Amino acid sequence: MTGDAWLGAAPQETLGYLLLDFNAYFASVEQQLDKNLRGRPVAVVPLMADSTCCIAASYEAKAFGVTTGVGVAQARRLCPELVLIEARHAVYVEFHQRALKVIDQVVPLQEVLSIDEMRCALPARWQSPSRARQIGVQLKEAICDELGACMRTSVGIAPNGLLAKLASEMQKPDGLVILQAQDLPAKIAALPAQRLSGIGPRMAQRLAAYGVHSIGQLWQLNPAQMRIIWGGVAGLDFYDRLRGLERRLPARERQSITHSHVLPPHERTLAGALGVLDRLMQKAAMRLRKENLLATAMYLGVRMVDRHKWSAEIRFAATNSTPALLATLRDLWDKDFLMLAQQKRQPLKVGIGLFGLRQPHQTTADLFEQPTTRPDVAAVLDRLNQRFGKNTVYFGSAHHSRDSAPMRIAFNRIPDIETEA
Repeated sequence: MTGDAWLGAAPQETLGYLLLDFNAYFASVEQQLDKNLRGRPVAVVPLMADSTCCIAASYEAKAFGVTTGVGVAQARRLCPELVLIEARHAVYVEFHQRALKVIDQVVPLQEVLSIDEMRCALPARWQSPSRARQIGVQLKEAICDELGACMRTSVGIAPNGLLAKLASEMQKPDGLVILQAQDLPAKIAALPAQRLSGIGPRMAQRLAAYGVHSIGQLWQLNPAQMRIIWGGVAGLDFYDRLRGLERRLPARERQSITHSHVLPPHERTLAGALGVLDRLMQKAAMRLRKENLLATAMYLGVRMVDRHKWSAEIRFAATNSTPALLATLRDLWDKDFLMLAQQKRQPLKVGIGLFGLRQPHQTTADLFEQPTTRPDVAAVLDRLNQRFGKNTVYFGSAHHSRDSAPMRIAFNRIPDIETEA
């Protein structure tokens, strides 16, 4: 295929998408809740230890070079006045849920991209630049009115989701940027190509090999070149989206349920690691049942302080039974437990994964199911924990770790307070 052969459709002239991005979200929530933190450099950390890193920083802290991923020890050196706050993920999820209600009252919410990013679809009557800007201002004001003045946002409005996200990042904090088809590529040409969602470090290296570093240089590539660099039709899709087109892909079914946890110093033992794995598995089993899914494969992984890694996988009959999954976990662990003990390994991080997910109608029921694994029994246990709080009822194997592995917010998934608190 040559560049001339790819005709594509004309760029959208309308502004169909609005992306709202909360600025320094975790730190902003903490400043909103505590007046004493306002105007001060604040960093949110997963736990109070110099060995960990910052997972969020206020703009006052960013001015000193403290950003997400910077180690706590280095952050203290960069900013001696830095205030460290241990993350409160349940609070951030609660603010997130409040934000969704506010957004949906102003503009139709299309998709939640992360804890601090939401994409909205602008109805046809709101797609003119003047009306779209008015909606963006109204949305920002509604967020501040309902959630608080510290909850600043940046809004991007564009013909498609890719460009709306880019626009939301062009003016921070508290920005509002509109990208129209007529602005392209002039308004974005000087920006690095990595500013575009979907171009990570590896793709940036590929582009650099072709002499492409900026969005302007990327724009100059023809469709055939884009297809070669991306290794397939994804390059053609990116070519179109860069020009304002929007391709709607079919929704993907869930492929896995995973949990991981960095162990605090007092749990960096093999017994502590097993206890936390047990706790994570009980969470995962509850999520399976809530989503009416069964798992047919399991993965366990442990990373040691000395960077040694241990992992194991197994397949089994489809189930969402907590006792059955815990028994499988124990079987996997016991196979290598003595070896790890003899090597005196010290675990640092643990993770579990459930794969091969399917719905109950896609599998055959077990004729020899034990009473404790029956779905009705599991449902009662789940309702008790949802109504009266976590650990109201739990399996005794996680007794010593029942308060371990608290809820964490992943970049691409909002945790469910009912099953993961």
